[in-house]
Amino acid sequence: MVVNILFFGSTADIAETRSLNRHCKDEEKVSDLLGKLSQEYPALTNHKLLIAVNEEYADADTILNDGDEIAVFTAVSGG
Repeated sequence: MVVNILFFGSTADIAETRSLNRHCKDEEKVSDLLGKLSQEYPALTNHKLLIAVNEEYADADTILNDGDEIAVFTAVSGG
């Protein structure tokens, strides 16, 4: 299966792209995908990452499906 990963803010700077497609195994979880991305882009581990799957916040145990859109971004705080 293939998912589309979108990077926002500093995560896009780290990945040096705004989006990419990634092949995943069936029953792969968000945590599995994050582990792979962290290996490929180690600087991501320096950030508190938030994940959305199909425009809805997702936790680490969310199972991915073919064609899902995964947004990767950092928490933003204001003053």
